[in-house]
Amino acid sequence: MTHNLQATTTLSNGVQMPWFGLGVFKVEEGSAVVESVKSAIRQGYRSIDTAAIYQNESGVGQGIREALAETGLNRKDLFVTSKVWNADLGYDATLAAYETSLNKLGLDYLDLYLIHWPVKVKYKEAWRALETLYTDGRVKAIGVSNFQIHHLEDVMKDAAIKPMVNQVEYHPYLAQQELLAFCKAQNIQMEAWSPLMQGQLLDNPVLQEIADKYGKSVAQVILRWDLQHGVVTIPKSTKEHRIIENAAVFDFELSAGDAARIDGLNRNQRVGPDPDNIDF
Repeated sequence: MTHNLQATTTLSNGVQMPWFGLGVFKVEEGSAVVESVKSAIRQGYRSIDTAAIYQNESGVGQGIREALAETGLNRKDLFVTSKVWNADLGYDATLAAYETSLNKLGLDYLDLYLIHWPVKVKYKEAWRALETLYTDGRVKAIGVSNFQIHHLEDVMKDAAIKPMVNQVEYHPYLAQQELLAFCKAQNIQMEAWSPLMQGQLLDNPVLQEIADKYGKSVAQVILRWDLQHGVVTIPKSTKEHRIIENAAVFDFELSAGDAARIDGLNRNQRVGPDPDNIDF
């Protein structure tokens, strides 16, 4: 893995996706999200992840435009992701939802568009819509979020195009090793949301001991663990110093023993919903 913030993984269709990015879940629309996006791009981030349900796509788009003007970067230098929400999972509804997201973002295309949750029955029609968007050249890559192995198998059974990314809750208390192995075998890039378990891992004594050993923060150790497992990661922050700190994970490497100790913390514990019981 290249040791810098612009390092990319190659998706199954040849598209380059940054290993590291900014997530904006629960970042309030308006100045908060605008400034977070601008700060991240200023600091060298090239991937921004939002979703229709976050209700901050307009602010993300504004932040992107202002950051591009400020830095001299081009749109093609960035990797922008959004997701279709559960209420819009259907062929026509998903196509319309994509247009709505583009309009709010003020963009001509997305680099990655995901189905947000595997709502029963509905996600297969939504996947057909994503295939259409991809085939028509409207989006660079398509994928899913929160899909378990059986969901992926169900989609791929009838799909013309295999999902390129699966974004899931992933952190030391939810290591999802079987899912990660399956995605790697299928050449589906796994991506972590809530990599820091919404802050619940920061006081873990094992992680603190490892962090002290490397002269790093617990957050940096966790994010490095993600990367060493071949998992794209998108930590959220609205504070510039934290955005900088989170990205300072390319100048050290966890030993195999320390990575295994972190693996051993797994509890199959979620902070988000169970993907098999989606009722929203």
